[in-house]
This record gives sequence, C-alpha cells and structure tokens, in this order.
Amino acid sequence: MRARWVTGNWKMHGSLAANARLIDALKIGLGRIEEAACAVCVPFPYLAQVSALLSGTRIAWGAQNISEHDSGAYTGEVSGAMLTEFGCRFAIVGHSERRGLYAENDQRVAAKFLAAQRAGLTPILCVGETLEQRERGETESVVARQLDAVIAAAGASALERACLAYEPVWAIGTGRNATPRQAQEVHAFIRARIAAHDKGKAQQLTIMYGGSVKPGNAGELFAMPDVDGGLIGGASLVAEDFLAICAAASRQH
Repeated sequence: MRARWVTGNWKMHGSLAANARLIDALKIGLGRIEEAACAVCVPFPYLAQVSALLSGTRIAWGAQNISEHDSGAYTGEVSGAMLTEFGCRFAIVGHSERRGLYAENDQRVAAKFLAAQRAGLTPILCVGETLEQRERGETESVVARQLDAVIAAAGASALERACLAYEPVWAIGTGRNATPRQAQEVHAFIRARIAAHDKGKAQQLTIMYGGSVKPGNAGELFAMPDVDGGLIGGASLVAEDFLAICAAASRQH
C-alpha cells in the first residue's frame, strides 16, 4: 500500500506563540486519528521550535525550500545538511511560488531535488500548470517537462525516495480547486509517465494533491485511486481544518 501523507505548507506565516498553539492542537487531535500520516513544512526560523515541539510525536516536519548547494559562499541560502540537523524529514522543491516568483526553472528544481536526497531528506517535488497552460491544453506537456527534468538529472530510481505533489497553479490560494476527476486525470498521467521507466516504483510512489484542499472537498479528492493525500496551504494553519483533512485521508486506508 502506498504511503498517504497530509503535509501542511505554512508558507510565510506563523509566530512562536501561534505555532505553539497550532502544534498543541494538532498533537491532541491526531491522537484520535490513528491512520493519519502527517507533516508540516515551516519557515526556516521556526525549525528549531517545531523540532522541539514535535520530537517523539507522529508528526514529521520539513522545510519549504533548500539550496542546491551543499555549502559555500551563498549568502542567505540554507543547505540540506543544516535542515537535517533540525530533524527535517522533508524539503519542498519546485513549488509553483518558487518557480513563478523566484524564477526557479526546471533545471534548478532538479538540482534542489538532488541536494535534498544527498542530505538524506525526502524531496516533495511539486509539478503543475498555470490557468493559461490548462486552457491551451498544455497540462500534460508542462507536467511531463517538469517531471522529466528531474528524471534526467536524478534517474527514475530516485523517485523511490521522494514524494510528488500535483499543484495546479490556478487552484493555489484562489479558492478554486481541481475537481476530483481533473486531479485524478493528472495524477494518473504522472504515474503512467513514471511507469514507463519503472512500473513497480510508479505504483509505490506517493502523489499528493495541492490546490485549495479543504475539509469539504478532501474526502472526494482522496477517494480518487491515484490521489495519495494532500499538500495543504491555508487550511494547514487552522487546526480544526487540518485535522479534518487528515481524518479524510485516514478513511481512505
């Protein structure tokens, strides 16, 4: 059975006090959701706090970004080795906001993917199309290009130590979301693309959906055969909502 993860992406939100309240609520609530595999990816300054609060719990944690460099004169960058010192399990690479706002191209995303794995982290590789690309019928070609860049750099076998997240850019923070059928179509395409290299690894790969997942639509999305959980943005900052999404994922086991 594939691992089913619900991973919160806090983006550039949080404070020491708010984080503590949120994590306390998650620890209590997840005690009643036995099957949930849950993680939070937090801003760099809060990794020490999150590491201390979550150590020994069922909740994993990770970073929202990573440098492609292991060390050196790269002011402002954070290496994979630094992240592992704070107990990180995951690092998000290729998020649409990094691609769009900071001009991270496919090759740089692939380099970050490799850097995460060199450090022993599990990269969460994000792929997805803009609204304009979807309307032009380019969804599959865009997702294939993003995915193939990583396969070319790391090899298909590297996906065995990774998670994927399909995040239609037009559904992030907009209140819109892909229908369960639309999400399933792209997830199935991703799995088939990888199966062309290695069918066994494709079947075991966790592919999360990210794009305005909420308690009201999580159950339908997670019921799709190739949707293995969610990469959750705004709803991950509200304990009640995030726990409801985790519960929806646990019911699909």
